[in-house]
Amino acid sequence: MLHMKRPARLAATVLVIAALGATAACSGASTGGQAVATGQSAATSAAPTPVAVVTASPALGDQQLSPTEPVTIKVAKGTIAALQVTNPEGAPVEGTLSADKTSWTLDEPLGYGRTYTVAGSATGTDGLTVPIAGSYTTVTPTAKFTSKISPGDDAVVGVAAPVIIRFGSAPTDKDLVQQHVTITTTPKVEGAWAWVTHDGDTWPSLDWRPKEYWPSGTVVHVESNLYGVQRADGVFGGDKVTSDFTIGRNQVVLADANSHNMIVQQDGVTVATYDASYGSGDIIGDPNRVTRSGTHIVMDKKETTTMSNPAYGYTDITEHWAVRISDNGEFIHQNQETVGAQGVDNVSHGCINLSAANAEAYFQTAIYGDPVVVTGTSVQLSPADGDIFDWAIPWSEWTTLANN
Repeated sequence: MLHMKRPARLAATVLVIAALGATAACSGASTGGQAVATGQSAATSAAPTPVAVVTASPALGDQQLSPTEPVTIKVAKGTIAALQVTNPEGAPVEGTLSADKTSWTLDEPLGYGRTYTVAGSATGTDGLTVPIAGSYTTVTPTAKFTSKISPGDDAVVGVAAPVIIRFGSAPTDKDLVQQHVTITTTPKVEGAWAWVTHDGDTWPSLDWRPKEYWPSGTVVHVESNLYGVQRADGVFGGDKVTSDFTIGRNQVVLADANSHNMIVQQDGVTVATYDASYGSGDIIGDPNRVTRSGTHIVMDKKETTTMSNPAYGYTDITEHWAVRISDNGEFIHQNQETVGAQGVDNVSHGCINLSAANAEAYFQTAIYGDPVVVTGTSVQLSPADGDIFDWAIPWSEWTTLANN
């Protein structure tokens, strides 16, 4: 509540006595003069107490205000005649005066570690004016809790691309984080959030994926609005971050290790079929050389790269038209040395080998987020196999990995 100075009451009734003469009395005679005492009362009325009462929530003078905390200033038995809240540079912050002029509400986030001045006045139903004056000081974080969204702005991604929100430090209160993260899709798409720890990360990210593949052309808007949110003593959310991206054409790769080929479909129609060779692990009894069955996604691609696996006797071998589909070393890439086996046998260390021409042709069509569905092998894709394994988790399990 704003405590206002009340006008000091004027002195109580003042009695003025005028001595107009003196009286003397003696036995048996008068002095000859007559004295008369006259008394006059002059009363000055007390100044009225204004009826308007100003309150603020939080109270004016708060020194630890969250920059996103709602601020409201109200007047009872009166209206707000004038009110302005200004930042340290003197610029006004946005606020809304109610239609009946009895309350004012802050409309914009404030900054961290800044003092804002409140000044104005209210007029009571009795016509008397009372001041509105004070200040707020916002908290100064000892550290900030940041976030980053993938895919980023303006990206065009494949129909299996998950939304991944990574945090700059451990999300200790997952419920609180989820309350400040939103996704909007046009058209509406069924999906769910889940906490997933990706390869190389020390704490979980918050991922969202659709129940089925994204519809081609879907427009996606994601917000991570942790600004002003207190995660722990002195630790508050960093700046609000957003991402706007689009789902591209529907392209799905069907990679069957038993058929020794790789089929590329767009909108369910086969547009290419390539002879391929998969990992030899199921033939030679080495699970490390088994191409993992399950839904991978295209993660990256390079025209030329080097590959190493010292345990199997090769280091920095140059390969071309390499499309990465997991962080466990699985690629779809050119391998001229296995062309004789492609379409016939599985002889690779786990990658999907294509000829130079076929590898280049596929490479040119692949984008981040395209699903690559591998079948026909004994080992299933799992969290142990690399960075993005969201589609390896059954939907019934995925929906249990969120906190709300």
